[in-house]
Amino acid sequence: MRKLAALCLLLILVSMVTFGSMSFLGDPLFNILGPIAGDTESPESLKIIEAAKADYHLDKSVPEQWARWAWDFVRGDFGVQFSTTGQPPVSDLIKERLPRTLELMFIAQLFALGLAIPWAVASAARANSRVDKGLTMTSFAAISLPSFATAVLLYYAFSVKLDWMPDTYNAIDPFWGFSHDHRLIQLILPALTLGIGAAAQYARLLRTDMITTLREDFILMARSKGVPKKRVLYVHALRSSLFSLITLLAINVGFMIGGSIVVESFFRIPGIGLAIIEAVLRDDFPVVLAIVMLISCGFMVLNYLADILYSVLDPRIRNSGQGQRKKVTVL
Repeated sequence: MRKLAALCLLLILVSMVTFGSMSFLGDPLFNILGPIAGDTESPESLKIIEAAKADYHLDKSVPEQWARWAWDFVRGDFGVQFSTTGQPPVSDLIKERLPRTLELMFIAQLFALGLAIPWAVASAARANSRVDKGLTMTSFAAISLPSFATAVLLYYAFSVKLDWMPDTYNAIDPFWGFSHDHRLIQLILPALTLGIGAAAQYARLLRTDMITTLREDFILMARSKGVPKKRVLYVHALRSSLFSLITLLAINVGFMIGGSIVVESFFRIPGIGLAIIEAVLRDDFPVVLAIVMLISCGFMVLNYLADILYSVLDPRIRNSGQGQRKKVTVL
């Protein structure tokens, strides 16, 4: 319960900081009214400006505006977009854009894990060998390479030169299929761009944990009983080394969301990342606030679930926490 309360408090702080920043850094009236918002000398324009402020509660103080917005957000009302061509609901935009970003992140995580696990196992099994040193240098290079540089390299190699991958993303194409006219294939390069850096991080962490695990007594016992090497590595050692990786998987969701902004912009994928860029550029407060809060909620929920899963996989953590609580109660 304490952790849930801390997460709720953190969400409130995030919403207050985001709302305050957007309120002081821009004026949404220009997006709602257009040039009329700057015409403060005409009586007719002033009436329109005052009416718009009243309709969108912009005539209230910032704390009162935040309280109204927070209450609507809790009830599932994200407000409307600020636009001179109309005010469509923000929820419609999120329903349209969010699935595309989730598809991208899911495929990216699959690529990252598919690369990281054999990468880490091979490196840990030959610790301090040439293979290990080569994989270590490769992982450092992948981690240090920024997303936009990875995107350029992959796009030039596989789309421009080899023509193996499509160079455009079409949101109306069917997802499942293996041609250039299917979104599954269109998402491979963007997902690889996000996944390569994450794979290197996962591999480095998993390698370190596996090297420690391979020195444990139960691993030596398994080897002495003649258990095949692959089974020792991929069943006994790997399973006992996944705890830190689970935590990093949840934490890395936030970094992937940040990376998706660059990737979606480069590959022209109309997802949440591209939507937040467009909203910031036109001071569309409700869109920015809704996306930031949804990302924050998702990030915190995943980390909370990771903590629960961590304690389920490792009973020592759960028992330690219970013992700590009992000790505090006695005192």
